[in-house]
Amino acid sequence: MIISAASPVAASPASITLAEAARELVEAGRFLSLRDAVPATSGNLSRRLDARTAVITRSGVDKGELTDADLLVANIHEPPPAGSSAETPLHLHLYRERPGVAAVLHTHSIVSALLSSLREAEGEIPLRGFELLKALGDTRTHETTVLVPIFPNDQDVPRLAARVSAALARRPEAVGYLIAGHGLYAWGRSMREARRHTVALEHLLTYELEKMRLRR
Repeated sequence: MIISAASPVAASPASITLAEAARELVEAGRFLSLRDAVPATSGNLSRRLDARTAVITRSGVDKGELTDADLLVANIHEPPPAGSSAETPLHLHLYRERPGVAAVLHTHSIVSALLSSLREAEGEIPLRGFELLKALGDTRTHETTVLVPIFPNDQDVPRLAARVSAALARRPEAVGYLIAGHGLYAWGRSMREARRHTVALEHLLTYELEKMRLRR
């Protein structure tokens, strides 16, 4: 079982206004910054507006201090807008291919960068037996195994996005993945769910890293 959500590719979420999306992104940036998940100017956050457009954070800004001026509107079927992060294609392909995705959060926490680097050769991290697994999608039991995919980092982001897209097409229930030595991508059917998935995965990865340390 991959990171589970019963209907991750459901019908598109209801459209929201640019003002509503901006408020959610500013709040999410502060929320993640307080948890040291987006240090310096790292990470990028986005929110779907409708079936064709999404709002994404501008490159090089502190996510804990976002303002409306730090947000860009992107057509999910066109090249990323000027000023957006080089990693924008990793957001846009999720909106194109998963109509149920309403928000995507990319973090650079210590545990996501470190554990993904240590376990890169395995290609995935199995998480099993933890009660917190029930925070992922519609999972209802700890008696399951959740596999978190790991992709090698690549400065050619369109090539990386194509690789991720092909892999996730075989994992329709996925709600997150890791880029080795880089960080976590997580999404949800609402911004609330995307935030929940991000926090849960960060904690579950921390459990796994601590297990590795204790077994040495």
